[in-house]
Amino acid sequence: MTKRVLITGASGLLGRACRKEFVDDKSWEVLGLAFSRACSDLRKVDITDETAVRDIITGFKPNIVIHCAAERRPDVVEKKSEETRNLNVEATRYICQEAGKIGAWVLYISTDYVFDGKSPPYKEDAEPNPLNLYGISKRQGEVVTLQVSQENSVLRVPILYGQIEKLSESAVTVLFEKVKDTANTCLMSDYERRYPTHCADIAFVIRQLADKRLQDGSIKGIYHWSGNENMTKNDMAIAMAKAFNLPTNHIQGDKNPSGGAKRPYDAQLDCSRIEALGFGRQTPFKDGIADVLKPYL
Repeated sequence: MTKRVLITGASGLLGRACRKEFVDDKSWEVLGLAFSRACSDLRKVDITDETAVRDIITGFKPNIVIHCAAERRPDVVEKKSEETRNLNVEATRYICQEAGKIGAWVLYISTDYVFDGKSPPYKEDAEPNPLNLYGISKRQGEVVTLQVSQENSVLRVPILYGQIEKLSESAVTVLFEKVKDTANTCLMSDYERRYPTHCADIAFVIRQLADKRLQDGSIKGIYHWSGNENMTKNDMAIAMAKAFNLPTNHIQGDKNPSGGAKRPYDAQLDCSRIEALGFGRQTPFKDGIADVLKPYL
């Protein structure tokens, strides 16, 4: 059986990791989509254009669609709510509708920000209560994905880092700019609890789910995957400094809630549903971050 996977947002941080994971497994035929950062390896498609979505899905005929594309920056979402809805919700609807017509399984990548962070850890069936427009839009995308077909799946993930093209690409690695600047005091959030997760680990789990889905129709509904280390941004910054033997006395923790769009305090994800399948991988933060940041030292 030919195994074809279509990956949206394949130029992004998680999308690149997903594409690599599937390309490295020679049993898969892979097509990655991008828009503003499309290149020779990726097909340029505007997924907010329903006709363009129909053409690419009917043409490629994937078995699996990994829907990574999204506006994921909470503070940007607050200013661009209509554009966000088009990408995070309406494009999701187009993808799920067209995938459904050919019997393709859609895995929608969502976020721990669908929870308010008041009563962790959150199981897959916990009641969402997003605090900001980003979380609301991603929850709406989840609902659309599962309404169009109960066969589809949602994978919620937390704050991500991985093989970046620039430090600002991840809310984790962007901290390194200040960590390296040892001559100036830097204030790091030491309030909200996070679970930084390597994109390669998420991609590994996604491929495991995709392979299993092709043999087992019970792979559907909501899943969670996350790193297992509870850290504030201050903790992450200190871990980065220690990874490269840099001083830490210029890093100071800020015990106040972060500014901008409201964030959940601790939206820890319970990952037991994937663990019960025997799937998963969790790279220790100190190892993963050292490898990712080495070129930027």
